[in-house]
Amino acid sequence: MSRISVRGFAVASATAVTTVGAVVGVAAGNDQGATTDRVEATAADTTLLAEIPVGQNVQAQTASLTQQADTQADAADTAAKKDVEEAARKQAAEDATAKKQAADDAAKKEAEEKAAKEREKDQVASRSAARDASDFAVKGSYSVSDVQAIARQMVPGDQFQCFSNIVNEESTWNYTAVNSSSGAYGLVQALPGSKMSSAGDDWRTNPATQIKWGLSYMNERYGSPCSAWTFHQANGWY
Repeated sequence: MSRISVRGFAVASATAVTTVGAVVGVAAGNDQGATTDRVEATAADTTLLAEIPVGQNVQAQTASLTQQADTQADAADTAAKKDVEEAARKQAAEDATAKKQAADDAAKKEAEEKAAKEREKDQVASRSAARDASDFAVKGSYSVSDVQAIARQMVPGDQFQCFSNIVNEESTWNYTAVNSSSGAYGLVQALPGSKMSSAGDDWRTNPATQIKWGLSYMNERYGSPCSAWTFHQANGWY
């Protein structure tokens, strides 16, 4: 019986097979050693694929070796294909995640830019008051309608309602209102009331001076009366 060993998945070449056949033929002619002689084709790091009995059809054995090699090659191809498919799946998942993150970042940036433009618009509108406190003649006393009329001329139209909401909540349009517990004073309940002196020395008795100070405070602290009103609604103070 002869044994053929081959390296890896390689199939014995036609030349090697012919050689083996020739040797097998010689061995078959030797009656004394016909059943014990072995012909071995060896190489470093070889893998045994099959043993060929002396005298067996070489062509059939070659086909068997070829089939075994093909089976092993197919298994290797299947494993490689699975590896490629898994790598592609992971890459697609990573690409989808990156795409979603980019879209989220773009949407967030757009929202922030829009909000910034709105704030800028509010600030510009709030700082373009039609008249200043000094434009109004000083009176001994003012009714609620007098004070509101002054405010309408000093506060930009698109901010007036917000300004009015705050004043109504803080003092109900009473320019001499005093908070008994904190001491806050005036239309916008400045604390302390003396803060309003930055707008005029007559802050105690002139609603126009109080409106001027209150408008400036809302613009500087919140950006606009409407932004101040939003904060007031959420917190109960501003």
